[in-house]
Amino acid sequence: MDSNQRQWLESMIEARIKSLRRDGHLAADERTAWSVYDFTTGEKLVEINADIKLQAASLIKPFVVLAYLHQVDQGKLKYDDLARRHMVRMIQHSDNRSTNWALKRLGGPAATSRILKASYGRILKGLELVEAIPRGGRTYRNKASAADYSRFLLALWKDELPRSDEIKRLMALPKRDRISTNTEVPEDNEVLSKTGSTRHLCGDMGLILARSPDGTEYPYALIGIIEKKSAARNYLRWLRSRGNIIREVSSLIYRTLGERHGFAPTRLAAR
Repeated sequence: MDSNQRQWLESMIEARIKSLRRDGHLAADERTAWSVYDFTTGEKLVEINADIKLQAASLIKPFVVLAYLHQVDQGKLKYDDLARRHMVRMIQHSDNRSTNWALKRLGGPAATSRILKASYGRILKGLELVEAIPRGGRTYRNKASAADYSRFLLALWKDELPRSDEIKRLMALPKRDRISTNTEVPEDNEVLSKTGSTRHLCGDMGLILARSPDGTEYPYALIGIIEKKSAARNYLRWLRSRGNIIREVSSLIYRTLGERHGFAPTRLAAR
């Protein structure tokens, strides 16, 4: 994809966001961030507000898994059946109690942050992990950027993280998300993802293993985040609406890369 094509893709997303604002589907106090990375060619195709630190919500949970498995490899924690169950709950079901269980064993948010910054600071450059998840799930203080998630997914794909296969397994467990569920991404394409949701944030990060008719995989990362300054009044309606914006962009990315690499046309996925 040449520079003109990359600019076209980014400008298409920017134009759609402007249109949504103009039509009242995105409020003045909402900002978005997008990152698209084609792992096949090694190209960053979209970077819109990618370096801005935004609320992380549950998007931070794969980083907690990373810190935990780092300590396991260092011989400081055990990865037994109990720990595995908590990791599954944390990623597949976004369980806050399991996240806090892991944070407690890591020594708390500050200690977890130190572990991540010391060993993965080049990846998680914008990470601010400062709180466990409060009662009710209203976690607003932890932050990261779309670029952080993109670098994490690239390192994961390249097996540069401790127990990368286990992190991939956890993130590939079946669940609803905003980059494959009810999008043009086919059901038989593996997706490694994690959503994040609060009254201030709707986001998703994921690695899509797109597949051509001959079975060749074309992996790419997509991160879409919508952050709202004031709390959404009708949370579920707001979350559904903003989630559909991310789905729309995900379908656009899939179509564009499909034309580039030769993905098979398919029916709408219904994950």
